[in-house]
Amino acid sequence: MPELPAPPRDGVREVLSALAVSGTLTELYGKEPTGRLDPLLLRRVLAEADARGPQGTVLALLVQLATALPLLADAAATPVTRRVLRASLEGEALLALAATDAAAAGSDLAALGTTVDLGDQDGDLLLDGVKRWVTSALTADHALVLARHRPGRHFTSFTWVLVPLDASGVTVSPADTDLFQGSGVGDIQLSSVTLPRAYLLGRPGRGLALFARHLAVERLASAAWAVELCRRVVSDTAHRLDDRLLDGVPLRQSPSVRQRLAACAVQVSALHALWMQSRERIATDRDGTAAAVLKALSGTTVERVLSECGQLQGADGFGRGGIQQLRSEAAVFGIGGGTTEVVLDTTAERLDHVLAGLTP
Repeated sequence: MPELPAPPRDGVREVLSALAVSGTLTELYGKEPTGRLDPLLLRRVLAEADARGPQGTVLALLVQLATALPLLADAAATPVTRRVLRASLEGEALLALAATDAAAAGSDLAALGTTVDLGDQDGDLLLDGVKRWVTSALTADHALVLARHRPGRHFTSFTWVLVPLDASGVTVSPADTDLFQGSGVGDIQLSSVTLPRAYLLGRPGRGLALFARHLAVERLASAAWAVELCRRVVSDTAHRLDDRLLDGVPLRQSPSVRQRLAACAVQVSALHALWMQSRERIATDRDGTAAAVLKALSGTTVERVLSECGQLQGADGFGRGGIQQLRSEAAVFGIGGGTTEVVLDTTAERLDHVLAGLTP
């Protein structure tokens, strides 16, 4: 297990540098990265990061390790993009993943309004549009930008472009939120951004297909983080209630409290079991249905466990950095990477397949 840097609230760049120096990034992706990773090692890295916090740093680390860097490894085919990939693997560069668009609902990527004019075969790229709620927008060196290269909602109408965030025409502004300290979340405006064709990622028209491959692994990573977060919160709540007395008896020993904590532990155990069962199907086979089921369960589990523990902690949970703030940040598990409703709809479309997989 890598030794992450101290003090515990170092930024994501320091964490990535430490992971690179320790050889963890090489172990995670292999010596010749292809976009695949070791899910158990990723979970251990995220567990260590969650124990140190803050949550925003964990979010930025998750996006870099589970989605942005693997997607770049999968699509980098020019000297420019390979150079950025190498710097990222050496812990010297930070990537932002700019998919969510100001012109469309977050989950409706086919409606995005950010455009890229591909020009002729040897011409420059021209980008325009606005990306919202981009993790690491304020701190990254480059953004992987999903853009439309032709009209229509067809899945072949979209392409990834690697955009230097210091390029002319790029404006980055912080998101209007006090949450997610350390995430660098912000908006990216692209105004007639002109880049050489070498910044194109993969073949034009492969944008959504590439994203779907790596979104499945992001959902796997998110669920891993959800398990660690919930386990830590339930344990912390139980210890807090050991120190609070009711008629001279620790509140944790109250029958109703014991059952509520046990119910939380059961929910987290179910999420852990599903993660362990489906991790290889998602990480290796990119099983989108398995990822949707896992994502749906992680979103509902985090919501239920943190709500229950927040109530059990009472007024103490409203203190600075307390569980009520954590609950606000943890709502991202039911929104980021596809809302719970979206992944449930995906599951419903494959319902027979999901049920068939439950047979012994």
